Amino acid sequence: MKVYVNRFPKFGAWGGGMHATRAFHKFLPNFDCELVAAGSMEGSPDVILLAGLENDGEGISAEQAVMYKMMLSVSGEKEIKLVLRVNENDARKATNYVDNLWCKFSAHVDGAVFVSHWLKDYFEAKGWDCKNNTVIYNGVNSEIFKPGEKLNNGKINIVSSHWSDNAMKGQDITEWVDDFVGKNPDDFTFTFIGRTKAKLKNGTLIHPLAGKALGAEIGKYDVCINGSRFDPGPNSVIEPISCGLPTYVHSDGGGGVEFVGRDHVFSSIDELSQLLTNKKFTQNTTSFAKWEDAVKQYADFFKNIP
Repeated sequence: MKVYVNRFPKFGAWGGGMHATRAFHKFLPNFDCELVAAGSMEGSPDVILLAGLENDGEGISAEQAVMYKMMLSVSGEKEIKLVLRVNENDARKATNYVDNLWCKFSAHVDGAVFVSHWLKDYFEAKGWDCKNNTVIYNGVNSEIFKPGEKLNNGKINIVSSHWSDNAMKGQDITEWVDDFVGKNPDDFTFTFIGRTKAKLKNGTLIHPLAGKALGAEIGKYDVCINGSRFDPGPNSVIEPISCGLPTYVHSDGGGGVEFVGRDHVFSSIDELSQLLTNKKFTQNTTSFAKWEDAVKQYADFFKNIP
């Protein structure tokens, strides 16, 4: 089976979509999926995996893919399959055009993979047309994101990380935690890894990290507080859980809520304050597949499209 992925690997501090893209290019060939080269449709693929809707300067856009599929079908040359990987929505960034685009293309694809059950429910409530849908969580590199040596400074060390500085990534919670730590300096520290527009007065900001550096840093802390809203399938939740950190998310955290479990959700500042003041943190019970195993689920999905 020949597979064309319309995104190509970039390295550095990127979000979950780029982690997935790297994994597709690395592991799909392990599962009888021959990757079609960037910028080439020679021999035409059997499957086009749309890891994004737009042309990012290298791969084709969803619109171009639909036209290509129609052209081959009309000519009788070949029937190819289009698959959407859905990891975006309007709610997560307070925009007003993303949902309509995804729903529009759902009428032209042969399958869709959602990164969380929450996101699947979100779109199906908006008139999603594709009926061949599944959920595959993002994977994790367990050699990088694993329990590490703690700071052991006699305090509870809180961490949060995001690669995007959009305010919906929990900026209000970040600022509140920073203030809380400032009022309780003998008991807590706070470190934010990545990008944020929050003004930290008491915590430490570490600029975006990636790979081994990120895993080693997250593993030092004792608990993760994630304030994102409506996040489709946040790696910023998967990674600390995989590092063994009790991880808590906002009740409007989207896919993050199903990742952490209901016992690790706060719905208000009062609840978060009580959680931290009580200092009784419990481990999450969720575990995540290695990226290679997650990619195998995609390959199996491709092979079973009618």
